[in-house]
Amino acid sequence: MREKVIGILKECMDKEITEITDDMELVADLGLSSLDVVDSVLAFEDEFGIEISDDTIMELRTVGDIVRCLEGK
Repeated sequence: MREKVIGILKECMDKEITEITDDMELVADLGLSSLDVVDSVLAFEDEFGIEISDDTIMELRTVGDIVRCLEGK
């Protein structure tokens, strides 16, 4: 699961980061814009066949948050 999450995030990032950890923040550390976050959430929904609510999206701040969210679905 974590590897798929990181793969999707790397597709949305403007910069290349060699190592992505669970505690990295989507905006501050990975450089994602709010549009990039929305695009990645749509990709997660498609990849895993789930729906993520708007309230949940607002709580996703780190890579680990995304992994935990998806594991809970």
